[in-house]
Amino acid sequence: MENKITTLKEIAKRLNFSISTVSRALHNHPSIGLRTTMQVQNLAKELNYEPNQTALFFKQQKTHTIGVVLPSLKEEFFSQAINGIEDVAQLNNYSVLIGQSHDDIEKEKQIIVAMKNHHVDGLIISISKHTKEYEHLLALERYNIPVVFFDRVPELPKVHKVSSNINTATRQAIEFLIKKGHRRIGVINGPDEMQSCKDRTKTYMDVLQKKRIKIDMGLIISNDLTPGSTRAAMQTLLKLKYPPTAILTINDYVALDAIQYARKNKLKINKDISFVSYANLPITNYLEHPPLASVEQYPYEQSKKAAQILFELLEKRNNTNDKESTYNHILIEGDLVIHKK
Repeated sequence: MENKITTLKEIAKRLNFSISTVSRALHNHPSIGLRTTMQVQNLAKELNYEPNQTALFFKQQKTHTIGVVLPSLKEEFFSQAINGIEDVAQLNNYSVLIGQSHDDIEKEKQIIVAMKNHHVDGLIISISKHTKEYEHLLALERYNIPVVFFDRVPELPKVHKVSSNINTATRQAIEFLIKKGHRRIGVINGPDEMQSCKDRTKTYMDVLQKKRIKIDMGLIISNDLTPGSTRAAMQTLLKLKYPPTAILTINDYVALDAIQYARKNKLKINKDISFVSYANLPITNYLEHPPLASVEQYPYEQSKKAAQILFELLEKRNNTNDKESTYNHILIEGDLVIHKK
């Protein structure tokens, strides 16, 4: 049996109405009587009529779809973040289109172009770890597509962004280790171009200086968040004349790779060497030797707030042509979660 798409013309022909009458009846226009409206809507339901989305877009200038661009759904942090965005989108009767950059700047650019061509009404973006030029992101303003960044946000003043307070979280983590008696504290950070990594290093140094602990820049290692890079960082740190007794890692995945390397080198976790990390992923609860603590960065709350801001922007766009003069810069406070041994 042929699957024929039902059109307004088909409904009008069957009922001997004009196409304009059918269109108004489907939209409950007050100029159309109740009997006619019911006839049209019942037949449309019977024939499984669906509105032409392209036509609706050109009429309403919106597709009821938002785009989300993030590094990778393999990371549980971003999986949790998607839940926050989808919950807000559902409340607003919107669909969500997702793209993964896999931390590839060219891939990120391609996805954003594709989102624009699909006429998404707005975008929520967590930039790749290598993104340090923002022209492809700022260009969206020319197309009247509002953008909200979350977690990995650009170092720009005139954008909307939601992120975790890295400074507060890092201070809590370093002070926790110092209270545990550690003075040689290493840092396995992320790429130097990431603003959060710059903030983490600065706060680490500020805390040590305040506590009158000598700063050794050899204890700070940048990596590209891959297992191989983490192993290389651990090798460098453990070969120091005075190796660290504790290490702060950029996230739980890096902590797990670092712990694995330490164990292979016969070090007892949280005795010979201790770890504190970020993200507080549920998987750490099932480890025999988890990090001593992990900073909860609330990905669901971050992304939910970003989505709420985006829909506020969409509402303003629909009601006014005024340019946005103020920008949301939201910091979500993290909590240091102490893991039981």
